[in-house]
Amino acid sequence: MSHLRKGYCALAALLAGSGAALAADAPGDCGALVGLSVPRQVIALKTSGGEITAADMVEASGEGAARIVAHCLVTGAIHPHDPKAPDITFRIALPADWNGKVLMMGGGGFNGSVPNVTGNVPAGPADQPTPLGRGYAVFGSDSGHQANDYKSQDGSFALNQEAARNFGGDALKKTRDAAVFVVSHHYGADIARHYFAGGSTGGREALAAITRWPDDWDGAISWYPAWNNVAALLGGQKATRALAKPGAYPDTPARQLIFDAAMAACDDLDGARDGLISNQTLCNATFDPRTAQLNGKPVLCAEGSTDGCLTDAQVTALEEMNEGARFNFPLAGNETQYPGYNVWGSDLGLTNREHKLQPIITWLALGTSQPSMPMERSAPYFSVLLDQWIKYSVTRDPDFDSLTLDPENPGAWGARISELSAMLNTRVDLDGFHAHGGKLLLAHGLSDVLVSSRATQQYYHRLQARMDPNVVDEFVRYYEVPGYGHALSTDFNAAWDSLTALEKWREEGIAPEGEIVTDTVGVPGRTRPLCDYPGWPKYTGAGSLDAAASFVCTP
Repeated sequence: MSHLRKGYCALAALLAGSGAALAADAPGDCGALVGLSVPRQVIALKTSGGEITAADMVEASGEGAARIVAHCLVTGAIHPHDPKAPDITFRIALPADWNGKVLMMGGGGFNGSVPNVTGNVPAGPADQPTPLGRGYAVFGSDSGHQANDYKSQDGSFALNQEAARNFGGDALKKTRDAAVFVVSHHYGADIARHYFAGGSTGGREALAAITRWPDDWDGAISWYPAWNNVAALLGGQKATRALAKPGAYPDTPARQLIFDAAMAACDDLDGARDGLISNQTLCNATFDPRTAQLNGKPVLCAEGSTDGCLTDAQVTALEEMNEGARFNFPLAGNETQYPGYNVWGSDLGLTNREHKLQPIITWLALGTSQPSMPMERSAPYFSVLLDQWIKYSVTRDPDFDSLTLDPENPGAWGARISELSAMLNTRVDLDGFHAHGGKLLLAHGLSDVLVSSRATQQYYHRLQARMDPNVVDEFVRYYEVPGYGHALSTDFNAAWDSLTALEKWREEGIAPEGEIVTDTVGVPGRTRPLCDYPGWPKYTGAGSLDAAASFVCTP
């Protein structure tokens, strides 16, 4: 008997015993959902149940792929077991023409708001319908707290243990069970397929969901996942402390210089001078900012000079970002290090670029001000996030000087960080998901300096070590996208119809082959092949640099 059916049996018994009656609305009646109770018995983890607080019928609007189909937009609350903890706020878009499937959207940062359930999956193409437009019932939640004006960087919720555990993953199960109950009630039918899509924290949530509750999910899309969350945070803390040193923070000219120097040295390592570094591994191994030159001039300043070059302090900070962190204390999953970021050739926040996406890219990268105490909101995204995490999750002291915490040797705070890692890190264990027949599409941009693609490589390698590469190939694909940053890029802004690829694989048994990713910003319309990792796209030497057909996947 499925969990859903067990829940319905429990609900029937509850209602029969109390003499209550379920609302007599017909399937598809939107307004009648208001006040619908979500009994705690249908949610596998501890809650106090929940209810629907709003349900509004939204008429169809727009044209083409951007069309918003007619749907019932439902808002609900799941009440905590601990009365001092916040509710989980969730939202469901219930299309008038339902395809029998559901899709859960993941969040970002520390969450604190409900994802856009009428929007697209990460890197979803604008010329294809959204999940809602395809007929999916789409849902998501704020993961169990409502953010303050720090928004996705607000870490204050973690002072409550249930709220912290909800963010760590418990809210995924609670939201899923509540949403499945509401969807089945609304349509009066069973659900054919359950999918998950997310990026960053949402990517971690996708992996956590299919790891912890593998029988709940048929497929998942996980972009740039912060899967080893505590290790990633500690890696960001090392970078923050490096950038906070006197003279270490690179301004826009310095960022442009190191970008141009790396591009000059590494762009044609893939056979094409196209403004993208596809052979990032070789670039990381060979590019040295201390010996690099640009237009015949050294990148590193000569002693006493600061004009048109990077100072020793700036180069040292970027080298520390590239090198990553080594931990001298235990973390869950036997994590011993965070592998650093692909600094060379990545957009570190090039504020001189005039594009509407660039301010967001800069915010997600090194920001516009140096890390310092008190931490300015304009500091690097990970620095603000770390300041909040250290204050509210680690030390539980809002006045703590976060820059004093050494991520590699945290002293007395090591035990607490280890405890948090057991809550926040995702195990590398997809045995149950594989046995269930699930499929996973994993992808990461090589120019991501918030969540490192090197960490996703580690996840994939560990999965292969656990299950054997041939077994992994039966249900997982991992792709890397040159030039793509954290969710956005003005070099290569990725668009890929991952949802169709996932549907074909899970529902028709057609494994992804010859997948293509399209740039929507750098050179709009240019394409590249998505290569099965560790492959990367190498120019054949003939044909347009803007066409995927001119590139071959090279191991």
